[in-house]
Amino acid sequence: MSSTATAPALVRPRRRRLDSTLIVGIALLAVIVVGAILVASVGRNFFSPGNIRDILTGMSVLGFVAIGQTLVILCGSLDLSVPYVVSLSSLIAADLMRGADANVAVGVLAALAVAAIVGLANGLIVTKLRVNGFIATLGVGLIIKGYLDTNYKGTSGSVPWSFQLIGATGIGPIPVSTVLMLLVAALAWVFLARTRTGHHMYAVGGNEQVARFSGIRTARPLIVAHVLCSITAAFAGLLLASR
Repeated sequence: MSSTATAPALVRPRRRRLDSTLIVGIALLAVIVVGAILVASVGRNFFSPGNIRDILTGMSVLGFVAIGQTLVILCGSLDLSVPYVVSLSSLIAADLMRGADANVAVGVLAALAVAAIVGLANGLIVTKLRVNGFIATLGVGLIIKGYLDTNYKGTSGSVPWSFQLIGATGIGPIPVSTVLMLLVAALAWVFLARTRTGHHMYAVGGNEQVARFSGIRTARPLIVAHVLCSITAAFAGLLLASR
């Protein structure tokens, strides 16, 4: 009696698909390689401590903006007023500080308060007036731009040396501004992962109608997201002022 042996089927290894995280990682690596080559071509070192510090400081400004935009985008909205809020908060802080250490707290709080009011206006226009986030925030941003163009013809005010230390000093090779940005990013992660409003942001961004039928007040997460987005933009403006 003979028996036939069946060859085991060959299992092809599954290839990893190019998800968004991998694409961003590849793009970042390519930018670093190209940057290092270009800098080396003029006889400089891309990875020198001074250059790394400058890159991290610039990244911190964009990092603050990205944190706030992440919250808004999670809710299915968008905030185009951010660059104008950055400029406005920077000028307000510098004008109120007037180079005096005693005015630092006033300048910082005023910049954050004005930014929060702008974010609240954005959120109310989007939720209560039912204006698309793209149009609403663009309109608010253009209003701020008109105010800036009318009242400012360039730089204004000055910040004291103690405030400039935020943009000029570091902990080892890492700038203080980067540490602060990472701290705000960690707080945003905790907010999204551990709070009810953070969970509601995911729900509203996933499907606003389903979230409403589930008993979620969809306006509140959107308003909170826009307010926090403007506040993080003010952080970016304050960092620019310190530099």
